Amino acid sequence: MQSRFAMVLLFFCLLPLTLARAEDPLVEAQKIISQQIAALQANDAKAAYSFASPDIRSRFQDEAVFLGMIQALYQPLFGARNYAFGRSKLVGGGETVFQEVILSGRDGKDATAIYDLRLQDDGSYKINGVRMLAKTASTGI
Repeated sequence: MQSRFAMVLLFFCLLPLTLARAEDPLVEAQKIISQQIAALQANDAKAAYSFASPDIRSRFQDEAVFLGMIQALYQPLFGARNYAFGRSKLVGGGETVFQEVILSGRDGKDATAIYDLRLQDDGSYKINGVRMLAKTASTGI
């Protein structure tokens, strides 16, 4: 009986650690970035726009205009043959997440995208900006 009680107590003590890990800001940021890249590659303006922060949405109030801007300024996101997550940084205890994404293009050119994600009032993360850094040759991942 005591061992059963100890097991139940241990379960409830470890449960918050499991829940905290499931809501890891870096895991959530990477999930959102992956979903947006998939939406961009599928040319799905509505889905890609859904990951944008309110600040970005206020600048691009139309999904088609948003997608056009991404195609014009962030072409490596559309033409990525594959990508990998690099370094990351949490600011303000996770209120802001910076995530490096290394992209390999179909044309053989590599690029790095630095994503800026912001925690929203509803607890979700939204993409608040992307800075592209061009590379002419791969340095390996």
